[in-house]
Amino acid sequence: MLIAFSVAPSGTPSDGSERSDASVHDAVAAAVRVVRESGLAHRTTSMFTEIEGPDWDSVMDVVKRATEAVMPFGSRVSLVLKADIRPGYSGELDAKIERLEAAMDDSE
Repeated sequence: MLIAFSVAPSGTPSDGSERSDASVHDAVAAAVRVVRESGLAHRTTSMFTEIEGPDWDSVMDVVKRATEAVMPFGSRVSLVLKADIRPGYSGELDAKIERLEAAMDDSE
């Protein structure tokens, strides 16, 4: 199962401080730290983090903990999530890209 998600805080942080700019990189770093420590295959890009795991529970647990890690950075949290559920397949984090590249090469 592949999950692509993006999580970001908004509003005033729980400690009452104000952010000096609109950047949320500290909050995103807290979420990505959870993902990296999970042991699941993952990839982070400028917009999303992708996670691959064997089942709903393992993947959604990481998404939940990553979301909770962002909560102190704002009074609310936004979560965008997309899932590719394909039972019986693993290694798809890279395999999907490899199939795309092969198709691109075949069309040239």
